[in-house]
Order: sequence, then structure tokens, then C-alpha cells
Amino acid sequence: MRVLIVDDEPLARARLASLLQECGDVDVVGSVGDGEAALAVLAEVHPDLLLLDINMPGLDGKALAARLANRSRPVIVFCTAYEAHALHAFDLGAVDYLLKPVRVERLRDALKRAQQRLDSHQREPTGWLHARVHGEPVRMALDDVICLIAEEKYVVAHRRTDQLLLDDSLRQLEETYPEQLIRLHRNCLVPAHRLVGLKTMDDGRVLARLAGTEFSPEVSRRNLPTLRKLLRMG
Repeated sequence: MRVLIVDDEPLARARLASLLQECGDVDVVGSVGDGEAALAVLAEVHPDLLLLDINMPGLDGKALAARLANRSRPVIVFCTAYEAHALHAFDLGAVDYLLKPVRVERLRDALKRAQQRLDSHQREPTGWLHARVHGEPVRMALDDVICLIAEEKYVVAHRRTDQLLLDDSLRQLEETYPEQLIRLHRNCLVPAHRLVGLKTMDDGRVLARLAGTEFSPEVSRRNLPTLRKLLRMG
């Protein structure tokens, strides 16, 4: 099981990481201090489980859980010093609620519950895009794409390590994956899971913050209200 630890206290993160070493088949794929940082790495580390604190600066644990509520992965186990949030936590779909200081026996039990929840869901289907390399057809997972940009006669799929030319137009891709691709501009689509925020420049332009890259494509005024609504809804 791939676990991402999200807690604003470094000592608490270190303790959880240490306890997880005693829990068998667990891989800690990240350790971050707030909800925004968690969103920024989700698309890169693909955790099965979040061990999530509630009271954190900025985007707190409950707000992050609300943004992820419609996903089958990652599942969430809250780790907090306060009992008062337990009812709301389960309303948000958490599989367990651990009180600090977390005991290893309770952590093992929470991991079993998390695995049962994961086993009850099939992995979400991955979209595939069709490209050509040296004239030969290849396919790539939509999850690996940073953004799709129309350039003259072609659509270029940008990944972390390379760029590939696609056979389909932006419109065809948008119609094929309406739930997975969102439009930033007339010449740019991005996978929905990549969008983590917006930033407004001094000159009034609005750029999209994308998980896994420093590249920030511009957002058109026409699409800006839709993107803001999507971010509010998670």
C-alpha cells in the first residue's frame, strides 16, 4: 500500500513514518505539511492512502478530504489530537479516525480497513492517447500527460520527460474524455487531476498551477469561471 503522510508537525510525520515501518507491506511515498502540498504531489506519487491531520494552516484536512471525496483513491484515515471532528470525518468518507499519539496496533487496524475499502473498488480506468514515434503508432496513459497543446497542424502531448505528436484534435480528445480533460484555452487542455490552483499575474493574466511541473499555461477569460468553480468543488 502506498501511503502519503499529511501533517503540519514534522515530529508527527516522522512518528507515523516510523510506525508504518512496523506495519508490513507499506510504502511511504511522501510526507508533506499541508493540504496544498498534498494536492501538488498526488498526481506524481499516486498514493492509495492518505494519513491526514485535520488542523493545518491553509487547506486543512477536512477541506482536502472534501476535494477528494469523489475519488476511489486515495482513501483517507484521519490522524488528529481531537475527538470532536470524528462524525464529520466519516461523513467525508474516511475509513478510520486515529487519535494522537497513534498506537501501532490501531494503525495496523486502520490499514486493514483501508485495504478492504481499496479492494472493494476497481482501479479507475485509465484513458489512453494515440501518438506516433518515428512513424510508428504508440499509446500513452492519460495520467502521464502534463498538458495537451495545439500547435499548427498537430496536438502535442507534454509529459515530464518528452513530447509526442497526437493523431487526434483537441476537440476530439475533449469529446472522448469529457470528465478527464478540462480546457484552459482554445489551444490547451489539461487532465483534470493536474489542476491544483490558479495564480494571477501583475499584468492581469491568470495562469494555471499544474501538479508535477513548473509549467503554467495561461487561462482564457472565457474558461476562467469554469475553472474557479471546479477548484471550489474539488
